[in-house]
Amino acid sequence: MFENNLSYAQQQDQQDFLKSYREQFLIPTNETGEKLVYLCGNSLGLQPKKTSEYLQQELNDWAKFGVEGHTDAENPWLPYHESLTNSMAKIVGAKPSEVIIMNSLTANLHFMMVSFYQPTKTKYKIVIESDAFPSDKYAVESQIKFHGFNPNDGLILWKPREGEELCRFEDLEEIMKEQGDEIALVMIGNTNYYTGQSFPLKKITHLGHQHNCMVGFDLAHGAGNIQPNLHESGADFAVWCTYKYLNSGPGSLGGCFVHERHANNPDLNRFTGWWGHNKQTRFNMRHDFDALSGAEGWQLSNPAILSMAAIRASLDIFEEAGFENIRTKSKKLTGYLEFLVNELNDERINIITPKNPDERGCQLSIQVKNADKKLHTQLTEAGVISDWREPDVIRVAPAPLYNSFVDVYKFVERLEKILS
Repeated sequence: MFENNLSYAQQQDQQDFLKSYREQFLIPTNETGEKLVYLCGNSLGLQPKKTSEYLQQELNDWAKFGVEGHTDAENPWLPYHESLTNSMAKIVGAKPSEVIIMNSLTANLHFMMVSFYQPTKTKYKIVIESDAFPSDKYAVESQIKFHGFNPNDGLILWKPREGEELCRFEDLEEIMKEQGDEIALVMIGNTNYYTGQSFPLKKITHLGHQHNCMVGFDLAHGAGNIQPNLHESGADFAVWCTYKYLNSGPGSLGGCFVHERHANNPDLNRFTGWWGHNKQTRFNMRHDFDALSGAEGWQLSNPAILSMAAIRASLDIFEEAGFENIRTKSKKLTGYLEFLVNELNDERINIITPKNPDERGCQLSIQVKNADKKLHTQLTEAGVISDWREPDVIRVAPAPLYNSFVDVYKFVERLEKILS
């Protein structure tokens, strides 16, 4: 299917139905102006060229209108977040009413746990994957403590088996079978940041609900990468950031999903703020809190317009390209990367990411035995921007909107040279 030569990679780029989108992004260059091989969209996505235009529009309207920009700007600020909803809902597979852009990822996780982690004396434990992103682990541990329980007892880790890197679903089933009566929340990072393993959301949700647990997901490495189909999965909630695969800029706002069955549930606790209040009476100021229906009702503060402008610049590209097309290219591009790495036939190298394209996104985690961070430094010096995770893993993520088959070929070529 694939061929290990530059001309083949060039041919694939010529035939790529998304090739024009690469030109819509600013790709970093070295001192001589040569484009770097940027394979780090799993940490920070590249800037769309139209981002500065979108930001400048809001800066101009701020200068022109001042406070009146909330209603008179070209893109009025009061309802600005609504312009992002439909596109974002498609990307995560949700109904528009189930999605809201707000806050940052870990803040959103805490706000969701206020509502969906309601422990009792006997049902108080939380399940996460053992190598969850540290911020998730810190957040759930602090929630367990906040409710008066000990994380040493209340936090359950879904671990890979001895000698393995990936989590097995049947082991999660065993955890739920043994401790389901004590578990209040299953909170999984849907695509693991370290291994790149993408977990089956619908199966996990069904399993959790069988044991009367709430189920939520962290889509930091999923949103814009895989299609989580959140509504269909039945998950109670999900959170994600937008600065990785969604290219919205460092520290940009995150997103939340709340399933429609919780849209108007008065029995759910929540921390509230004025932006989640009924839009018709929000500015009357003296009414008791009247929550908006759906995910909008979890908002607290008026949104950061400049961040949202950057998000909109990226979402417009996703909307135009079509997420199914993006995912189709992603599978092929990452498949080519996998093929080339295997072609090295180097016994030191082990790809720990699942081989099944439906169980991963675009990231491959490449384990190099007896390597240390010097390898990553050498790759950087060779013009490759990737990501190093201790103790011995290079994370490489060819993003289908701006990465090419030639990018992938060049990376493996340079990796081989360094290893030899």
